[in-house]
Amino acid sequence: MSEATAKLSELFTQRHGEAKSVSPYDTGLLLVAIALATLGLVVVTSASMPVADRLYGNPFYFSIRHGIYLLFALLAAGVVMQIPMSFWRKVNPWLLLAAIGMLLAVLAVGRSINGSTRWIVIGPLTLQPAEPAKLFFFTYLAGYLVRRYEEVTENIKGFLKPLVVFFVVAILLLLQPDFGTVVVMFTTTMGLLFLAGARLWQFFAIVFVGLLAIVFLIVFEEYRMRRVTSFLDPWADPFGSGYQLTQSLMAYGRGSWLGQGLGNSYQKLEFLTQAHSDFIMAILAEELGFVGVLAVLALILYLVVKALKIGNHALAKQRPFEGYLAYSIGIWLSFQTAVNIGASAGILPTKGLTLPLISYGGTSLIVMMVAIAMLMRIDFELRVDGVQAIERKNQRKKQQRIKKAEDNTADKETQQKSKDDIRAMLKDVEQEAQYD
Repeated sequence: MSEATAKLSELFTQRHGEAKSVSPYDTGLLLVAIALATLGLVVVTSASMPVADRLYGNPFYFSIRHGIYLLFALLAAGVVMQIPMSFWRKVNPWLLLAAIGMLLAVLAVGRSINGSTRWIVIGPLTLQPAEPAKLFFFTYLAGYLVRRYEEVTENIKGFLKPLVVFFVVAILLLLQPDFGTVVVMFTTTMGLLFLAGARLWQFFAIVFVGLLAIVFLIVFEEYRMRRVTSFLDPWADPFGSGYQLTQSLMAYGRGSWLGQGLGNSYQKLEFLTQAHSDFIMAILAEELGFVGVLAVLALILYLVVKALKIGNHALAKQRPFEGYLAYSIGIWLSFQTAVNIGASAGILPTKGLTLPLISYGGTSLIVMMVAIAMLMRIDFELRVDGVQAIERKNQRKKQQRIKKAEDNTADKETQQKSKDDIRAMLKDVEQEAQYD
């Protein structure tokens, strides 16, 4: 890989000149991801200190763990960037089986917290299988769309097959229960099928059925219904079902334009629960204000737009698997961000979804950094293809010049030989004339 990178850098330098050397990797994508993760570490540290001090006697307990997870995330991202996309293209069915296996394992041996069984404890580490399940399912879906593209776009059977797989995964998630992840996966799946060219009547029919299913799941589950009613009017019961949302809204209100200053949040003093995970944006808004929230949204928007551009470029270069995978990462990142911030701001019902790259949560952080690394790898391979195409074109031109030079040399030799033959003929004629 290092040799390939060095070769690519050399080719870029030759192509663009010494004064304007081009990096083989998208440094903007990398820097924005690291900036968000670093900001997340800072805000997690600030938001978690009171609860960490009360529970563990160490105000930096969650901060230290999040920092360790961040190191693991960067290490995992570095490894993934060395893996060619052809590997993911080959193993995506096995990744789906691994996702289903992890979701079954969490139901069997998982740890239950607040009535939800979503975590597997491995020594000092805690794994949330729903996070890698999302990435593995999207990888499988991208591979399926490549293998069965004609079926998906031409008949209902090919369109429904990936939805059957999604239905199996969704059932396992709802048994935890993890309704938020199901909604994110359903939205991403629909978006990807739409971009792949599924017929509109099929698309809208499945969206309609999916919305009916979501409404059904909300109406017939009491705690979900309470979340919806409290979302519609949280101040009707500010110390009961609307408590979390009202505290979050107060954090947003106190933040105003420039915030109260880093570390000066009032709501994090255990008035707002889950301040360092699901509601971290409320603490960020209180401490950094509207300007801080706008900066975070701008950085995430950059990642989303970059993912969609990479997907579009991959499809244009006849690499559909990479294109669909990049699209799915972009849709996933944007929708999960919208749900998390919408829930904390009272725009959507509260859901237990992390804010990508910022919220406390080791598995979420690692998986999202791996997804960003996949985007960088796709972009890297597209750049390699482009430079190799330029190199092949230059080689063809060089070969043509060499052939032309050889042809010219051959013509000159032929002409010289012809001249020599004519001189010899004239000399023979002159000699014959002398004898006569």
